[in-house]
Amino acid sequence: MPILVVATQNPGKVKEMQAYLQGLDWELVLMPAELEIAETGETFLANACLKASQAAMATGEWAIADDSGLEVVALDGGPGIFSARYGKTDSERIQRLLDELGDELNREAQFVCAIAVARPDGAIALQTEGVCAGEILKAPRGQGGFGYDPIFYLPNQGLSFAEMSPDLKHQISHRGVAFQALLPQLLRLQLD
Repeated sequence: MPILVVATQNPGKVKEMQAYLQGLDWELVLMPAELEIAETGETFLANACLKASQAAMATGEWAIADDSGLEVVALDGGPGIFSARYGKTDSERIQRLLDELGDELNREAQFVCAIAVARPDGAIALQTEGVCAGEILKAPRGQGGFGYDPIFYLPNQGLSFAEMSPDLKHQISHRGVAFQALLPQLLRLQLD
């Protein structure tokens, strides 16, 4: 069974990826703890490629990485690639976003997830992006999810991400869309 290094120190991310990659013949493992990769790219895709490539070269194994975040139209696409660094905690990030939006009427936003897979030599073999469009609520709703989920609302579902069942979010989220596009490509790689 080939190894696929997940370019993260977060065991939760490995578990999440295992759920998306269920049924494929790859063994997912965390990248080495001593490996630190700076996210210096200017886009989600650039950061995903950077992390996958560096993890692959450091381990000599196939590697996968993702980078994702929230883009708000009225904030000129912010917080964007800085979504995770918009505050120290989820509640701080949410509060800062709500404060910056204020009474803005245009609350259009989208979650973006970019995924890259690198060969053992660091060359990018696959890359994809998934987008989930919605809008920002004026106050948090729901108890599930993490990050910006309590204020990210999907009008066609009538729910925030934090109000959705994990299965529904898994199917329609930006990450779910990206993995749906990636799976057939990853399966073909396995067969090569």
